[in-house]
Amino acid sequence: MKSSSSRAFEGALAIGPRNGDAPEGPGRREAAAAEAHRAIEAIWRIESARLIAGLARVVGEIGTAEELAQDALVAALEQWPAEGVPERPAAWLMGTAKHRAIDLIRRRKTLERKHEEIGREVERAQKSLDLDAIGEEVEDDLLGLIFTACHPVLSKDARVALTLRVLGGLTTEEIARGFLVPVSTIAQRIVRAKRTLAVAHVRFEIPGGAERVARLASVLEVIYLIFNEGYSATAGKDWVRPALCEEALRLGRILAELVPTEPEVQGIVALMEIQASRLGARVGPSGEPVLLLDQDRTRWDRLLIRRGLAALERAERLGGALGPYALQAAIAACHARATTAAETDWPRIVALYDAVAQLAPSPVVELNRAVAVGMAFGPAAGLELVDALVDEPTLKSYHLLPAVRGDLLRKLGRSEEARAEFERAAALTENGQERELLQRRAAECAAERMAG
Repeated sequence: MKSSSSRAFEGALAIGPRNGDAPEGPGRREAAAAEAHRAIEAIWRIESARLIAGLARVVGEIGTAEELAQDALVAALEQWPAEGVPERPAAWLMGTAKHRAIDLIRRRKTLERKHEEIGREVERAQKSLDLDAIGEEVEDDLLGLIFTACHPVLSKDARVALTLRVLGGLTTEEIARGFLVPVSTIAQRIVRAKRTLAVAHVRFEIPGGAERVARLASVLEVIYLIFNEGYSATAGKDWVRPALCEEALRLGRILAELVPTEPEVQGIVALMEIQASRLGARVGPSGEPVLLLDQDRTRWDRLLIRRGLAALERAERLGGALGPYALQAAIAACHARATTAAETDWPRIVALYDAVAQLAPSPVVELNRAVAVGMAFGPAAGLELVDALVDEPTLKSYHLLPAVRGDLLRKLGRSEEARAEFERAAALTENGQERELLQRRAAECAAERMAG
């Protein structure tokens, strides 16, 4: 196998056909090549995770599996423009990659003890290259890939980058653009993640028992981190990045199909579906933030809401107490079911936040609960709870603490104090659109004080 450790997927897509010996004229050849490249890119985005998962089961590690998959991709880019896209492109890619895996295995002299076992696996897999025929085996491979990419031995940043790369099929540039970090940073995270998994001898497997529960929590955390960065960007000019939300939703839906009896998986899908329904209403004509109570609810995506409510029902039908993600989905459902902001069942939302706080206590949960208390029982009640969080060390640089406090103070007619809180919040946020919103609110408070 030709080493592809230095050849990124995005570089492979830039490779054109090498032979170019079609009898038609240059224009027709170029059109055919462009069409083949579009087909390859679409097929890769859909099938890359399954391809890498199947290969990881054979060779035992993600890094080598991805290199083999990229070699197959390069072969497709070299052959398909001239020969045409095969009838079963995913099976062609898998077959090509596994042939190269055989060559690799034969050359691994230090792995002779495992050669016979792995060889039997490769031989068995070669008998049927049609991915549709693999069935449950493919599902197990995908699940194993998810659990490996999100292994707790990796840092959160590394888990996110590796997950988006091998499961999302995103290029390094796309991941970097989504999180507003240099391409080199993402590339280093992915390389370090693969090295860490190899050094820690992390097996490509679906863990069982208590380990599976712990690893599943890590998987859900990674998926929701990706979604949240898209839903409310921490930095940059855009307040939302829908592409990241869509990718997290896709990963969540895949996971829900693979483990349909896990209530929290259904819960996180429900939560993301309902929250994603608001994306179109969260920004104004110039990209400015539109807060929940000010949104035009006719712009909420009713299909996503229905999907989210259905996922929440599935979580509830599975029995037992709802977990943190399912409870947050129930909170999102309260908003989704209210046709106007005034109809929101705030007392129920407070009760749901009480349940979340018991299962997954955190200062951020308490801040969200304070907002709900302020809406349900008045701004003074909410401010009392927020004031108790002012000295919380983990919220010292969290811009939403002064933003929430400013909102409650403003409702109580304490405009000057509110202005100071909004200005403090604006100084803490790294998102340009959110900073402008907070500065406008500070200016409104100053005008109210002057008018008063």
